[in-house]
Amino acid sequence: MIRINEVKLPLDHSEVALHDFVINKLSINKDQLVDIHVFKRGYDARKKNDIYLIYTLDITLKDVDEEQLLTTFADDHQVKKSPDTSYKYVAQAPKDLTERPIVIGMGPCGLFTGLILAQMGFNPIILERGKSVHERAKDTFRFWRTRELNTESNVQFGEGGAGTFSDGKLYSQVKDPHFLGLKVKQEFVAAGAPAEIIYVSKPHIGTYKLVTMVEKMRSKIIELGGEIRFETRVEEINIDNNQVTGVTLSTGEVIPSKHVALAIGHSARDTFKMLHDKGVHLEAQSFSVGFRIEHKQAMIDAARFGKNAGHPLLGAADYKLVHHCKNGRSVYSFCMCPGGVVVAATSELESVVTNGMSQYSRSERNANSAIVVGISPEDFANDPMQGIALQRQLERNAYVLGGSSYDAPAQCVGDFLAGKTISQMGDVEPSYKPNVKLTDLSSSLPDYAIEAIREALPAFNKKIKGFSNADSMLTGVETRTSSPVQIKRGKDFQSINTKGLYPGGEGAGYAGGILSAGIDGIKVAEAIALDMLNIE
Repeated sequence: MIRINEVKLPLDHSEVALHDFVINKLSINKDQLVDIHVFKRGYDARKKNDIYLIYTLDITLKDVDEEQLLTTFADDHQVKKSPDTSYKYVAQAPKDLTERPIVIGMGPCGLFTGLILAQMGFNPIILERGKSVHERAKDTFRFWRTRELNTESNVQFGEGGAGTFSDGKLYSQVKDPHFLGLKVKQEFVAAGAPAEIIYVSKPHIGTYKLVTMVEKMRSKIIELGGEIRFETRVEEINIDNNQVTGVTLSTGEVIPSKHVALAIGHSARDTFKMLHDKGVHLEAQSFSVGFRIEHKQAMIDAARFGKNAGHPLLGAADYKLVHHCKNGRSVYSFCMCPGGVVVAATSELESVVTNGMSQYSRSERNANSAIVVGISPEDFANDPMQGIALQRQLERNAYVLGGSSYDAPAQCVGDFLAGKTISQMGDVEPSYKPNVKLTDLSSSLPDYAIEAIREALPAFNKKIKGFSNADSMLTGVETRTSSPVQIKRGKDFQSINTKGLYPGGEGAGYAGGILSAGIDGIKVAEAIALDMLNIE
Protein backbone atom coordinates (compact mmCIF):
# COMPACT_ATOMS: atom_id res chain seq x y z
CA MET A 1 0.00 0.00 0.00
CA ILE A 2 0.89 3.66 -0.39
CA ARG A 3 0.76 6.04 2.56
CA ILE A 4 -0.10 9.72 2.18
CA ASN A 5 0.68 11.88 5.21
CA GLU A 6 -0.59 15.30 6.28
CA VAL A 7 -3.72 15.38 4.15
CA LYS A 8 -5.42 18.63 5.17
CA LEU A 9 -9.11 19.14 4.44
CA PRO A 10 -11.79 21.49 5.81
CA LEU A 11 -13.70 20.31 8.88
CA ASP A 12 -16.93 19.86 6.90
CA HIS A 13 -15.43 18.44 3.73
CA SER A 14 -17.60 16.32 1.43
CA GLU A 15 -17.61 12.52 1.41
CA VAL A 16 -15.77 12.41 -1.93
CA ALA A 17 -13.09 14.92 -0.93
CA LEU A 18 -10.66 12.23 0.25
CA HIS A 19 -11.05 10.29 -2.99
CA ASP A 20 -10.60 13.42 -5.07
CA PHE A 21 -7.49 14.38 -3.12
CA VAL A 22 -5.87 10.93 -3.54
CA ILE A 23 -6.64 10.76 -7.26
CA ASN A 24 -5.22 14.21 -7.89
CA LYS A 25 -2.22 13.74 -5.59
CA LEU A 26 -1.14 10.43 -7.15
CA SER A 27 -2.21 11.36 -10.71
CA ILE A 28 -4.25 8.18 -11.10
CA ASN A 29 -7.73 7.56 -12.45
CA LYS A 30 -10.64 6.62 -10.19
CA ASP A 31 -10.70 3.00 -11.42
CA GLN A 32 -7.16 2.47 -10.08
CA LEU A 33 -8.19 3.47 -6.56
CA VAL A 34 -9.39 0.37 -4.69
CA ASP A 35 -9.58 1.54 -1.09
CA ILE A 36 -8.70 4.37 1.29
CA HIS A 37 -7.94 3.32 4.86
CA VAL A 38 -7.74 6.11 7.43
CA PHE A 39 -4.70 5.30 9.56
CA LYS A 40 -4.96 8.49 11.59
CA ARG A 41 -7.26 11.50 11.82
CA GLY A 42 -6.59 14.61 13.87
CA TYR A 43 -7.39 18.27 13.62
CA ASP A 44 -5.68 21.63 13.46
CA ALA A 45 -7.58 24.11 15.65
CA ARG A 46 -4.93 26.82 15.90
CA LYS A 47 -7.44 29.10 14.15
CA LYS A 48 -10.59 28.21 16.05
CA ASN A 49 -12.96 29.54 13.39
CA ASP A 50 -11.06 27.86 10.56
CA ILE A 51 -10.45 24.27 11.72
CA TYR A 52 -9.00 21.60 9.45
CA LEU A 53 -8.94 17.81 9.66
CA ILE A 54 -5.51 16.20 9.19
CA TYR A 55 -5.38 12.66 7.80
CA THR A 56 -2.82 9.92 7.34
CA LEU A 57 -4.15 7.59 4.62
CA ASP A 58 -3.15 4.11 3.45
CA ILE A 59 -4.10 3.62 -0.18
CA THR A 60 -4.77 0.33 -2.00
CA LEU A 61 -4.32 0.55 -5.78
CA LYS A 62 -4.69 -1.74 -8.77
CA ASP A 63 -2.99 -1.70 -12.16
CA VAL A 64 -0.32 0.61 -10.72
CA ASP A 65 3.42 -0.07 -10.43
CA GLU A 66 3.82 1.04 -6.80
CA GLU A 67 7.62 0.98 -6.90
CA GLN A 68 7.61 3.27 -9.91
CA LEU A 69 5.02 5.49 -8.23
CA LEU A 70 7.19 5.78 -5.11
CA THR A 71 10.20 6.65 -7.29
CA THR A 72 8.16 9.47 -8.81
CA PHE A 73 7.45 10.82 -5.33
CA ALA A 74 10.92 10.16 -3.91
CA ASP A 75 11.37 13.81 -2.95
CA ASP A 76 7.85 14.26 -1.64
CA HIS A 77 7.72 13.72 2.13
CA GLN A 78 3.94 13.31 1.93
CA VAL A 79 3.96 10.06 -0.09
CA LYS A 80 5.69 6.95 1.25
CA LYS A 81 5.33 3.18 1.28
CA SER A 82 2.93 2.06 4.02
CA PRO A 83 4.90 0.41 6.83
CA ASP A 84 4.13 -3.06 8.12
CA THR A 85 2.17 -2.36 11.31
CA SER A 86 1.22 -5.96 12.15
CA TYR A 87 2.30 -7.32 15.53
CA LYS A 88 4.77 -10.23 15.47
CA TYR A 89 5.25 -12.46 18.49
CA VAL A 90 8.90 -12.87 19.45
CA ALA A 91 8.56 -16.46 20.69
CA GLN A 92 6.24 -19.41 21.30
CA ALA A 93 6.46 -21.48 24.45
CA PRO A 94 7.16 -25.21 24.04
CA LYS A 95 4.46 -27.49 25.36
CA ASP A 96 6.83 -29.06 27.90
CA LEU A 97 7.74 -25.75 29.56
CA THR A 98 7.19 -26.20 33.31
CA GLU A 99 8.04 -22.77 34.72
CA ARG A 100 5.25 -20.22 34.77
CA PRO A 101 6.05 -16.49 34.82
CA ILE A 102 4.37 -14.37 37.51
CA VAL A 103 2.84 -10.96 36.84
CA ILE A 104 2.19 -8.76 39.87
CA GLY A 105 -0.55 -6.21 39.22
CA MET A 106 -3.33 -6.08 36.65
CA GLY A 107 -3.35 -2.47 35.54
CA PRO A 108 -2.62 -1.75 31.86
CA CYS A 109 1.01 -2.87 32.11
CA GLY A 110 0.26 -6.11 33.95
CA LEU A 111 -2.79 -6.77 31.78
CA PHE A 112 -0.76 -6.62 28.57
CA THR A 113 2.21 -8.46 30.05
CA GLY A 114 -0.17 -11.26 30.98
CA LEU A 115 -2.08 -11.17 27.70
CA ILE A 116 0.99 -11.31 25.46
CA LEU A 117 2.58 -14.06 27.58
CA ALA A 118 -0.67 -16.01 27.35
CA GLN A 119 -0.86 -15.49 23.58
CA MET A 120 2.67 -16.89 23.31
CA GLY A 121 1.72 -19.94 25.39
CA PHE A 122 3.57 -19.16 28.63
CA ASN A 123 0.54 -19.64 30.94
CA PRO A 124 1.25 -16.69 33.26
CA ILE A 125 0.02 -16.39 36.83
CA ILE A 126 -1.34 -12.88 37.44
CA LEU A 127 -1.61 -11.71 41.05
CA GLU A 128 -3.82 -8.70 41.79
CA ARG A 129 -4.17 -7.37 45.34
CA GLY A 130 -7.51 -5.73 44.53
CA LYS A 131 -10.80 -7.16 43.37
CA SER A 132 -12.18 -7.92 39.92
CA VAL A 133 -13.12 -4.78 38.03
CA HIS A 134 -16.88 -5.16 38.59
CA GLU A 135 -16.54 -5.68 42.35
CA ARG A 136 -13.93 -2.97 42.51
CA ALA A 137 -16.27 -0.50 40.79
CA LYS A 138 -18.91 -1.20 43.42
CA ASP A 139 -16.42 -0.55 46.23
CA THR A 140 -15.24 2.66 44.58
CA PHE A 141 -18.73 4.08 44.00
CA ARG A 142 -19.65 3.10 47.57
CA PHE A 143 -16.72 5.13 48.90
CA TRP A 144 -17.83 8.16 46.89
CA ARG A 145 -21.35 7.81 48.33
CA THR A 146 -20.70 6.75 51.93
CA ARG A 147 -17.04 7.62 52.69
CA GLU A 148 -16.36 3.94 53.49
CA LEU A 149 -12.91 3.28 52.02
CA ASN A 150 -11.66 -0.21 51.16
CA THR A 151 -7.88 0.23 51.10
CA GLU A 152 -7.43 -2.79 48.82
CA SER A 153 -10.25 -1.99 46.37
CA ASN A 154 -10.51 1.59 45.13
CA VAL A 155 -9.45 3.93 42.32
CA GLN A 156 -5.82 2.83 42.68
CA PHE A 157 -6.07 -0.91 43.41
CA GLY A 158 -7.92 -3.58 41.47
CA GLU A 159 -8.31 -5.10 38.03
CA GLY A 160 -7.74 -2.50 35.31
CA GLY A 161 -5.55 -0.23 37.44
CA ALA A 162 -5.92 3.48 38.10
CA GLY A 163 -6.68 4.16 34.43
CA THR A 164 -10.05 2.43 34.75
CA PHE A 165 -11.39 5.44 36.66
CA SER A 166 -10.02 8.12 34.35
CA ASP A 167 -10.79 9.58 30.96
CA GLY A 168 -9.45 6.43 29.33
CA LYS A 169 -7.02 8.38 27.15
CA LEU A 170 -5.17 6.24 24.62
CA TYR A 171 -2.51 8.55 23.28
CA SER A 172 1.09 9.00 24.25
CA GLN A 173 4.26 10.76 23.18
CA VAL A 174 6.49 7.70 23.63
CA LYS A 175 8.50 6.55 20.62
CA ASP A 176 6.80 3.51 19.12
CA PRO A 177 8.74 2.32 16.06
CA HIS A 178 7.24 -1.17 16.21
CA PHE A 179 3.61 0.01 16.45
CA LEU A 180 3.03 -1.65 19.81
CA GLY A 181 0.49 1.06 20.59
CA LEU A 182 -1.55 -0.17 17.65
CA LYS A 183 -1.48 -3.69 19.11
CA VAL A 184 -2.77 -2.26 22.41
CA LYS A 185 -5.63 -0.46 20.67
CA GLN A 186 -6.47 -3.46 18.50
CA GLU A 187 -6.83 -5.63 21.60
CA PHE A 188 -9.08 -2.99 23.14
CA VAL A 189 -11.28 -2.92 20.04
CA ALA A 190 -11.47 -6.72 20.08
CA ALA A 191 -12.68 -6.39 23.68
CA GLY A 192 -15.42 -3.93 22.74
CA ALA A 193 -13.83 -0.48 22.44
CA PRO A 194 -15.11 1.81 19.66
CA ALA A 195 -13.28 1.14 16.38
CA GLU A 196 -12.42 4.83 16.04
CA ILE A 197 -9.75 4.56 18.76
CA ILE A 198 -7.54 2.98 16.10
CA TYR A 199 -7.33 6.11 13.97
CA VAL A 200 -8.39 9.28 15.82
CA SER A 201 -5.42 11.30 17.05
CA LYS A 202 -6.65 11.61 20.65
CA PRO A 203 -8.63 8.45 21.33
CA HIS A 204 -10.37 7.82 24.63
CA ILE A 205 -12.70 5.17 26.01
CA GLY A 206 -14.18 6.30 29.32
CA THR A 207 -14.74 4.41 32.55
CA TYR A 208 -17.86 2.35 31.84
CA LYS A 209 -16.52 0.96 28.56
CA LEU A 210 -13.17 0.16 30.19
CA VAL A 211 -14.87 -1.96 32.84
CA THR A 212 -16.49 -4.32 30.33
CA MET A 213 -13.39 -4.40 28.12
CA VAL A 214 -11.11 -5.42 30.97
CA GLU A 215 -13.48 -8.28 31.84
CA LYS A 216 -13.34 -9.59 28.26
CA MET A 217 -9.54 -9.37 28.17
CA ARG A 218 -9.37 -11.28 31.45
CA SER A 219 -11.49 -14.04 29.90
CA LYS A 220 -9.14 -14.23 26.92
CA ILE A 221 -6.10 -14.66 29.18
CA ILE A 222 -7.82 -17.49 31.07
CA GLU A 223 -8.92 -19.19 27.82
CA LEU A 224 -5.29 -19.15 26.66
CA GLY A 225 -4.06 -20.88 29.82
CA GLY A 226 -3.34 -17.97 32.13
CA GLU A 227 -4.34 -17.91 35.79
CA ILE A 228 -5.64 -14.80 37.55
CA ARG A 229 -5.96 -14.44 41.31
CA PHE A 230 -7.77 -11.46 42.80
CA GLU A 231 -7.49 -10.21 46.38
CA THR A 232 -4.01 -11.74 46.41
CA ARG A 233 -1.34 -9.44 47.82
CA VAL A 234 2.34 -10.23 47.37
CA GLU A 235 4.01 -9.90 50.75
CA GLU A 236 7.55 -10.53 49.59
CA ILE A 237 9.63 -11.03 46.46
CA ASN A 238 11.89 -14.00 47.22
CA ILE A 239 15.49 -13.39 46.19
CA ASP A 240 18.48 -15.74 46.49
CA ASN A 241 21.93 -14.48 45.52
CA ASN A 242 20.42 -11.61 43.49
CA GLN A 243 18.12 -13.99 41.60
CA VAL A 244 14.35 -13.97 41.98
CA THR A 245 13.05 -17.37 43.06
CA GLY A 246 9.37 -16.60 43.48
CA VAL A 247 6.92 -14.71 45.66
CA THR A 248 5.37 -15.13 49.09
CA LEU A 249 1.73 -14.12 49.40
CA SER A 250 0.07 -12.47 52.40
CA THR A 251 -1.51 -15.87 53.11
CA GLY A 252 1.94 -17.43 53.47
CA GLU A 253 1.73 -19.37 50.20
CA VAL A 254 4.95 -19.43 48.16
CA ILE A 255 4.76 -19.50 44.35
CA PRO A 256 8.08 -20.38 42.71
CA SER A 257 9.28 -18.66 39.52
CA LYS A 258 12.49 -17.16 38.22
CA HIS A 259 10.60 -14.62 36.10
CA VAL A 260 8.47 -12.04 37.90
CA ALA A 261 6.97 -8.99 36.18
CA LEU A 262 6.43 -6.09 38.57
CA ALA A 263 3.50 -3.99 37.30
CA ILE A 264 2.34 -2.59 40.63
CA GLY A 265 1.28 0.95 39.70
CA HIS A 266 2.35 4.17 41.37
CA SER A 267 0.42 3.74 44.64
CA ALA A 268 1.71 0.40 45.96
CA ARG A 269 3.72 2.12 48.66
CA ASP A 270 4.03 -0.95 50.88
CA THR A 271 5.52 -2.88 47.96
CA PHE A 272 8.02 -0.11 47.26
CA LYS A 273 9.11 -0.28 50.90
CA MET A 274 9.47 -4.06 50.73
CA LEU A 275 11.63 -3.79 47.61
CA HIS A 276 13.72 -1.05 49.22
CA ASP A 277 14.24 -3.13 52.36
CA LYS A 278 15.32 -6.12 50.28
CA GLY A 279 17.94 -4.09 48.44
CA VAL A 280 16.31 -3.91 45.00
CA HIS A 281 17.80 -0.83 43.33
CA LEU A 282 15.36 2.09 43.49
CA GLU A 283 15.97 5.72 42.58
CA ALA A 284 14.09 8.91 43.34
CA GLN A 285 12.10 10.29 40.42
CA SER A 286 10.42 13.62 39.71
CA PHE A 287 6.68 13.90 40.13
CA SER A 288 4.18 16.76 40.40
CA VAL A 289 1.61 18.07 42.87
CA GLY A 290 -1.25 20.54 42.57
CA PHE A 291 -5.01 20.84 42.25
CA ARG A 292 -7.85 19.89 39.95
CA ILE A 293 -9.35 22.94 38.21
CA GLU A 294 -12.93 22.93 36.90
CA HIS A 295 -14.59 25.16 34.32
CA LYS A 296 -17.83 24.87 32.44
CA GLN A 297 -17.14 22.68 29.42
CA ALA A 298 -19.08 25.09 27.20
CA MET A 299 -16.58 27.84 28.03
CA ILE A 300 -13.62 25.61 27.07
CA ASP A 301 -15.39 24.55 23.85
CA ALA A 302 -15.99 28.16 22.84
CA ALA A 303 -12.45 29.22 23.71
CA ARG A 304 -10.88 26.36 21.72
CA PHE A 305 -13.29 25.88 18.81
CA GLY A 306 -15.15 29.18 18.42
CA LYS A 307 -18.12 28.86 16.05
CA ASN A 308 -17.25 25.16 15.58
CA ALA A 309 -17.94 24.32 19.23
CA GLY A 310 -20.18 21.28 19.46
CA HIS A 311 -19.14 19.82 16.10
CA PRO A 312 -19.50 16.00 16.34
CA LEU A 313 -16.05 15.33 14.88
CA LEU A 314 -14.42 17.60 17.45
CA GLY A 315 -16.36 16.54 20.54
CA ALA A 316 -15.67 18.18 23.89
CA ALA A 317 -12.59 20.39 23.69
CA ASP A 318 -9.42 19.67 25.62
CA TYR A 319 -6.30 21.73 26.23
CA LYS A 320 -2.64 21.41 27.14
CA LEU A 321 -0.93 24.24 28.97
CA VAL A 322 2.49 24.93 30.47
CA HIS A 323 4.07 27.93 32.16
CA HIS A 324 7.64 28.42 33.35
CA CYS A 325 7.62 30.46 36.54
CA LYS A 326 9.95 33.09 37.93
CA ASN A 327 10.85 30.86 40.88
CA GLY A 328 12.23 28.21 38.51
CA ARG A 329 9.23 25.88 38.74
CA SER A 330 7.07 24.71 35.86
CA VAL A 331 3.28 24.51 36.08
CA TYR A 332 1.34 22.45 33.56
CA SER A 333 -2.03 20.88 32.90
CA PHE A 334 -2.16 17.12 33.35
CA CYS A 335 -4.76 14.42 32.61
CA MET A 336 -7.31 16.88 31.22
CA CYS A 337 -10.83 15.38 31.29
CA PRO A 338 -13.34 17.08 28.97
CA GLY A 339 -16.94 16.74 30.09
CA GLY A 340 -15.93 14.82 33.19
CA VAL A 341 -15.83 14.85 36.98
CA VAL A 342 -13.24 15.14 39.74
CA VAL A 343 -13.05 11.92 41.75
CA ALA A 344 -11.81 10.80 45.15
CA ALA A 345 -8.76 8.67 44.41
CA THR A 346 -7.15 7.88 47.74
CA SER A 347 -6.05 4.37 48.66
CA GLU A 348 -5.09 5.16 52.26
CA LEU A 349 -7.18 5.93 55.30
CA GLU A 350 -7.50 9.57 56.38
CA SER A 351 -6.10 10.93 53.12
CA VAL A 352 -7.57 12.95 50.26
CA VAL A 353 -6.34 12.51 46.67
CA THR A 354 -8.05 13.86 43.54
CA ASN A 355 -8.10 12.57 40.00
CA GLY A 356 -10.21 13.18 36.90
CA MET A 357 -12.65 10.85 35.15
CA SER A 358 -14.83 11.00 32.02
CA GLN A 359 -17.22 8.68 30.28
CA TYR A 360 -16.95 8.01 26.55
CA SER A 361 -19.64 10.61 25.84
CA ARG A 362 -17.77 13.34 27.76
CA SER A 363 -21.15 14.89 28.39
CA GLU A 364 -20.85 16.19 31.97
CA ARG A 365 -21.20 19.96 32.48
CA ASN A 366 -17.63 20.62 33.63
CA ALA A 367 -14.17 20.25 32.18
CA ASN A 368 -11.43 19.41 34.65
CA SER A 369 -7.68 19.08 34.63
CA ALA A 370 -4.87 18.79 37.09
CA ILE A 371 -2.82 21.97 37.38
CA VAL A 372 0.44 20.76 38.86
CA VAL A 373 3.93 21.90 39.80
CA GLY A 374 7.04 19.85 39.18
CA ILE A 375 8.76 18.34 42.23
CA SER A 376 12.36 17.20 41.71
CA PRO A 377 14.30 14.58 43.71
CA GLU A 378 16.34 17.41 45.21
CA ASP A 379 13.15 18.53 46.97
CA PHE A 380 13.11 15.29 48.95
CA ALA A 381 16.82 14.58 49.45
CA ASN A 382 17.03 12.25 46.42
CA ASP A 383 15.43 9.57 48.59
CA PRO A 384 12.57 7.65 46.92
CA MET A 385 11.04 6.82 50.30
CA GLN A 386 11.03 10.54 51.17
CA GLY A 387 9.18 11.25 47.93
CA ILE A 388 6.44 8.88 49.06
CA ALA A 389 6.48 10.52 52.50
CA LEU A 390 5.96 13.95 50.90
CA GLN A 391 2.98 12.70 48.90
CA ARG A 392 1.48 11.13 52.01
CA GLN A 393 1.99 14.28 54.08
CA LEU A 394 0.14 16.42 51.52
CA GLU A 395 -2.70 13.92 51.22
CA ARG A 396 -3.22 13.73 54.98
CA ASN A 397 -3.07 17.49 55.27
CA ALA A 398 -5.78 17.74 52.58
CA TYR A 399 -7.93 15.31 54.59
CA VAL A 400 -7.75 17.65 57.61
CA LEU A 401 -8.39 20.76 55.50
CA GLY A 402 -11.46 19.06 54.06
CA GLY A 403 -12.92 18.47 57.50
CA SER A 404 -11.49 15.01 58.26
CA SER A 405 -14.38 13.30 56.47
CA TYR A 406 -12.94 12.54 52.98
CA ASP A 407 -14.43 15.78 51.69
CA ALA A 408 -11.85 17.64 49.63
CA PRO A 409 -10.60 21.17 50.34
CA ALA A 410 -11.68 23.57 47.59
CA GLN A 411 -11.50 27.25 46.69
CA CYS A 412 -12.68 29.50 43.88
CA VAL A 413 -9.84 30.67 41.64
CA GLY A 414 -10.54 34.33 42.32
CA ASP A 415 -10.21 33.83 46.07
CA PHE A 416 -7.15 31.62 45.67
CA LEU A 417 -5.40 34.32 43.63
CA ALA A 418 -6.42 37.01 46.14
CA GLY A 419 -5.51 34.88 49.17
CA LYS A 420 -9.06 34.91 50.62
CA THR A 421 -11.44 32.23 51.92
CA ILE A 422 -15.11 32.41 51.02
CA SER A 423 -18.26 30.75 52.32
CA GLN A 424 -20.13 30.26 49.04
CA MET A 425 -19.38 28.96 45.57
CA GLY A 426 -19.52 30.79 42.29
CA ASP A 427 -20.98 29.76 38.95
CA VAL A 428 -18.91 26.55 38.60
CA GLU A 429 -20.30 23.79 40.82
CA PRO A 430 -17.58 21.33 41.91
CA SER A 431 -18.19 17.71 40.91
CA TYR A 432 -16.04 15.97 43.54
CA LYS A 433 -17.80 13.32 45.63
CA PRO A 434 -18.39 12.83 48.53
CA ASN A 435 -18.26 16.65 48.79
CA VAL A 436 -15.97 19.66 49.09
CA LYS A 437 -15.26 22.09 51.89
CA LEU A 438 -14.46 25.67 50.95
CA THR A 439 -11.23 26.71 52.61
CA ASP A 440 -7.91 28.45 52.04
CA LEU A 441 -5.78 26.19 49.83
CA SER A 442 -2.57 28.12 50.45
CA SER A 443 -1.51 25.71 53.20
CA SER A 444 -2.25 22.57 51.17
CA LEU A 445 0.99 22.58 49.14
CA PRO A 446 4.57 23.79 49.66
CA ASP A 447 4.92 27.57 49.42
CA TYR A 448 6.89 27.38 46.16
CA ALA A 449 4.05 25.38 44.57
CA ILE A 450 1.37 27.85 45.68
CA GLU A 451 3.49 30.74 44.39
CA ALA A 452 3.98 29.01 41.04
CA ILE A 453 0.29 28.18 40.53
CA ARG A 454 -0.74 31.74 41.42
CA GLU A 455 1.60 32.99 38.72
CA ALA A 456 0.55 30.38 36.15
CA LEU A 457 -3.23 30.74 36.28
CA PRO A 458 -3.32 34.33 34.90
CA ALA A 459 -0.77 33.28 32.27
CA PHE A 460 -3.04 30.41 31.20
CA ASN A 461 -5.90 32.92 30.93
CA LYS A 462 -4.00 34.60 28.08
CA LYS A 463 -4.12 31.32 26.16
CA ILE A 464 -7.69 30.31 27.07
CA LYS A 465 -9.90 33.28 27.79
CA GLY A 466 -11.77 32.72 31.03
CA PHE A 467 -9.36 30.15 32.43
CA SER A 468 -8.65 32.15 35.59
CA ASN A 469 -12.20 33.46 36.00
CA ALA A 470 -13.03 34.06 39.64
CA ASP A 471 -15.76 31.38 39.69
CA SER A 472 -13.53 28.59 38.37
CA MET A 473 -13.03 25.95 41.05
CA LEU A 474 -9.86 24.42 42.50
CA THR A 475 -10.08 21.11 44.40
CA GLY A 476 -7.11 19.60 46.22
CA VAL A 477 -4.90 17.77 46.22
CA GLU A 478 -3.49 16.07 43.12
CA THR A 479 -0.38 14.13 44.18
CA ARG A 480 -0.25 10.90 42.21
CA THR A 481 0.60 12.20 38.78
CA SER A 482 3.42 9.65 38.57
CA SER A 483 5.55 7.45 40.75
CA PRO A 484 8.19 9.13 42.95
CA VAL A 485 10.17 5.91 42.49
CA GLN A 486 11.98 4.37 39.54
CA ILE A 487 12.95 0.72 39.77
CA LYS A 488 16.01 0.75 37.54
CA ARG A 489 16.20 -1.86 34.82
CA GLY A 490 18.67 -2.71 32.07
CA LYS A 491 18.25 -3.22 28.34
CA ASP A 492 17.03 -6.73 29.10
CA PHE A 493 14.17 -5.17 31.13
CA GLN A 494 15.44 -6.84 34.31
CA SER A 495 16.26 -4.99 37.52
CA ILE A 496 19.88 -3.87 37.36
CA ASN A 497 20.71 -5.78 40.54
CA THR A 498 17.99 -8.47 40.77
CA LYS A 499 17.91 -11.01 37.95
CA GLY A 500 14.48 -12.25 37.02
CA LEU A 501 12.65 -9.15 38.29
CA TYR A 502 11.05 -7.19 35.43
CA PRO A 503 9.83 -3.73 36.57
CA GLY A 504 7.31 -2.15 34.20
CA GLY A 505 4.64 0.49 33.77
CA GLU A 506 3.90 3.64 35.76
CA GLY A 507 4.85 2.33 39.18
CA ALA A 508 8.34 1.41 38.05
CA GLY A 509 8.78 4.75 36.30
CA TYR A 510 8.54 3.60 32.67
CA ALA A 511 5.10 4.80 31.56
CA GLY A 512 2.66 7.64 31.98
CA GLY A 513 -0.85 6.62 31.00
CA ILE A 514 -2.86 3.66 29.73
CA LEU A 515 -1.29 3.44 26.27
CA SER A 516 2.34 3.80 27.31
CA ALA A 517 1.79 1.35 30.18
CA GLY A 518 0.26 -1.17 27.78
CA ILE A 519 3.19 -0.74 25.39
CA ASP A 520 5.63 -1.27 28.24
CA GLY A 521 3.71 -4.37 29.30
CA ILE A 522 4.19 -5.86 25.83
CA LYS A 523 7.93 -5.14 26.00
CA VAL A 524 8.19 -6.77 29.42
CA ALA A 525 6.33 -9.86 28.17
CA GLU A 526 8.65 -10.14 25.18
CA ALA A 527 11.75 -9.82 27.39
CA ILE A 528 10.47 -12.52 29.76
CA ALA A 529 9.65 -14.89 26.89
CA LEU A 530 13.06 -14.50 25.28
CA ASP A 531 14.86 -15.04 28.58
CA MET A 532 12.79 -18.11 29.47
CA LEU A 533 13.74 -19.68 26.12
CA ASN A 534 17.37 -18.46 26.34
CA ILE A 535 16.99 -16.47 23.12
CA GLU A 536 19.38 -13.56 22.70
